[in-house]
Amino acid sequence: MGFFDNFKEKATDLAQAGVAQSKRLAEIAKLKTANMGEEDTIKKAYIELGKLYYAEKGAAPEAAYAASCEKITAAKAAIEANNDRIAELKSSADDEVEVVARVEPVERAAEPSAHQEAEVQETEAQENPPQE
Repeated sequence: MGFFDNFKEKATDLAQAGVAQSKRLAEIAKLKTANMGEEDTIKKAYIELGKLYYAEKGAAPEAAYAASCEKITAAKAAIEANNDRIAELKSSADDEVEVVARVEPVERAAEPSAHQEAEVQETEAQENPPQE
């Protein structure tokens, strides 16, 4: 009986180790998810900080921030130009002539008769004999 008791004890230890490992991995996953949430919070704060700085000093930024502020200003100008072009294209589309299409009904072909279907099947059988 010592063998079975030893086997049972080792199986129990192994199961407990598996449970402990699963709990540890689950906690690691939760902590990684929490870290990703915190990193997202940091990114949002950086964005807000940048927006505030640009709003206050974008016209005359300090030297270290000048390049970034110039990129933002150039991108805003490009967006404005694109929006102007979109408005121009939309207004010219309203001035175009409306095209009206007329659809005429098409006559339906007559259904093939049973005799015609049999002829088609016979012709197909002659052209494509079964391969052995």
